[in-house]
Amino acid sequence: MTLTSFFSRLIPAFVAGLTLLSAHAQNYPNKNISLIVPYPAGGPSDFFARKLQPEAAAKLGQTMIIENVGGAGGSIGLNKVINSPADGYMLALGSPMELVLAPMAIQGVKYKPEDFKLVAQFATTNTILAVRTSLNIKSVDELVAHAKKNPNTPLSYGSVGHGSLYHLIGEKFSQLTKAPMLHVPYKGIAPLLSDLMGGQIDMAFLPMAGSIPQTIIDGKIKGLGVTAKTAHPLFKQFPPLATMPGLEAMEFDIWSGIQVHKSTPDAVVATLSKAFYAALDNPETRKAFEASGNVVLATRTPADLTKTYNSEIERYRGIARSINLQPQ
Repeated sequence: MTLTSFFSRLIPAFVAGLTLLSAHAQNYPNKNISLIVPYPAGGPSDFFARKLQPEAAAKLGQTMIIENVGGAGGSIGLNKVINSPADGYMLALGSPMELVLAPMAIQGVKYKPEDFKLVAQFATTNTILAVRTSLNIKSVDELVAHAKKNPNTPLSYGSVGHGSLYHLIGEKFSQLTKAPMLHVPYKGIAPLLSDLMGGQIDMAFLPMAGSIPQTIIDGKIKGLGVTAKTAHPLFKQFPPLATMPGLEAMEFDIWSGIQVHKSTPDAVVATLSKAFYAALDNPETRKAFEASGNVVLATRTPADLTKTYNSEIERYRGIARSINLQPQ
């Protein structure tokens, strides 16, 4: 076969493929959509998904099924998305923890953050340093002093897995305060929170989202400070850690959004983005997000989201490098 005849066959096939993708995008969606939450039910990610799902499904005109697929720092759920066809029928509700940090922290994770495309970014929040109520501690200074007095029994702190943001924040706190601490990984916030309330672990850095603010209000766990430079609007009594001497680097936030496979057609991405931002504009949804301590983010175009996503990839990689995160 000559080179000319090869290309004469290849080009029509390529054009036919593009035509098929275009037709698919124009007909999207025409079947059920799966929304993967990469943690067990009951945590903040699950909270976001279940608030957004009814309105987004209505805008798309199709059933949207939420699937909780926890484990390995959220990477199992995202792996399911990346191994599915790039047709917009398998979505992830993710954050930089699963997208950026898990590939850096877990040897078995094969995907990269660049393998995904951000469809919508809807909320951001700081984290709070919380301790079990049975721990006789009332301030960050008391916590650090307690840890240093008992180096043979380090404070145990929970996270949603090795390399998660909550793990990195705990390591950074230990690094800055020189307080001995023991990391205890969980599959999600819900089981972590259960053990913190039950006194099985001493402390955790938790997102101010979902049920966590109410858990603090109810006195089931005790807050000591927020990872910010300003007070949290719902909990002004807790000092911003980043304003305390020696803890200026303790400024962390976490955002959540919807992702798809990077090869998903632009028209499908635009359709999904429009539906999820419409769901976010629902007054009841916004009220629920803000009441649980989140800052609702403004609507962005797909092009703006791509720029934001690339910037966030580099920001979180920098956080991981700051504690010399190593894969396990």
